[in-house]
Amino acid sequence: MIEMVHVSKAYEGSTQALLDISLKVEKGKFVYLTGPSGAGKTTLLKLLYAAERPTEGEIRVNGFDVARLKSREIPYLRRSLGVVFQGSKLLFQRTVFENVAFALEVLGAKRREVIKKTSQALWLVGLERKGSCFPSQISAGEQQRVAIARAIVNEPLLILADEPTGNIDFGAAEEIVRLFDEINFRGATVVLATHNEGLPAILPKERIVLNRGQMVESSLSKPLAFA
Repeated sequence: MIEMVHVSKAYEGSTQALLDISLKVEKGKFVYLTGPSGAGKTTLLKLLYAAERPTEGEIRVNGFDVARLKSREIPYLRRSLGVVFQGSKLLFQRTVFENVAFALEVLGAKRREVIKKTSQALWLVGLERKGSCFPSQISAGEQQRVAIARAIVNEPLLILADEPTGNIDFGAAEEIVRLFDEINFRGATVVLATHNEGLPAILPKERIVLNRGQMVESSLSKPLAFA
């Protein structure tokens, strides 16, 4: 599902963001990516969905050789995964239903499929009765659940979540973590980045710990070098 072999990322004029990261996340896993702010968690996730390119190393995600992807191939990678950010990044001029449906509409899905899958996604996140609301009419925790519905509506193989509970209270955060657990139970692989040590305590899972760009702890197996 995910393999990184000796991956490093440096930005011009700045310190090393990631240094010699090797890890393997197998299909069906739920993995926490933890560490303090600035540890490299967001950079690592950006490498996985090709928002950034590694300075060194090899990366494979859902069968794609990410480090060597051509620009025109990146959309195909991203169709196989869903990304959830700390801020919900919703379209505030659109309703909850329209925000989730938009993810399918840009792929050219037929209207009947859009309605069916959007309704199912909103039901899964517990917002089936909020479809006609605008984001400004619901809570921050509910906005984040809309973002999760949007990420899963296309039934991706992999969910990448970057500090999805960073802007909400602890009670709502617990609900979000348990929602990701349900999504994982239904078959998606989940990588959830957080600096909140309380989340793994709520729901213990496998874990990768970063600090200053280096992997200081991991419960995952290491990958072999790519052929």
